[in-house]
Amino acid sequence: MHARGKHDTTGHSREQLDACVAQVLDEARAQGASQAEAGVSIDSGLTLTVRLGEVETLEYQRDRGIGVTVYFGQRKGSASSSDLSPAALKETVRAACSIARYTAADECAGLADAALMAKDLPDLDLCHPWELAPEQAIELATRCEATARGFDARIRNSDGATVTSHQG
Repeated sequence: MHARGKHDTTGHSREQLDACVAQVLDEARAQGASQAEAGVSIDSGLTLTVRLGEVETLEYQRDRGIGVTVYFGQRKGSASSSDLSPAALKETVRAACSIARYTAADECAGLADAALMAKDLPDLDLCHPWELAPEQAIELATRCEATARGFDARIRNSDGATVTSHQG
């Protein structure tokens, strides 16, 4: 059984997310899976669109979810849920197990041997969150659209300019 996870920036502690993954893996084992893997994802951000100099849309997004893949020998099933409650996690595993029981065996299905998996992953310094206030996004999108529209006097209409900042 293997677990993958991310640190949550939306209010869940790492320990809470780890507990969700552990529950899913324990439940997969209890339901008879020979192997299982689970991953938690947390995403948050904003998307803003300005059209013809006016704010058209401003959307905040905050999503979380868990996915599980189970194996019964070489039969595989996957399911996911955005509900991290214990009952929903149990139901998600049940759904994945049900799917696996009906799929055809695949001789290549299954998890890699744990000894073959990377253990010490380097920090590649790839996460650079952009703290962007809605006012900053409005100013940036308005400027972008104005620059595009100012390129040629014949430009009378615009599909707008969109600024998006997401983390997860």
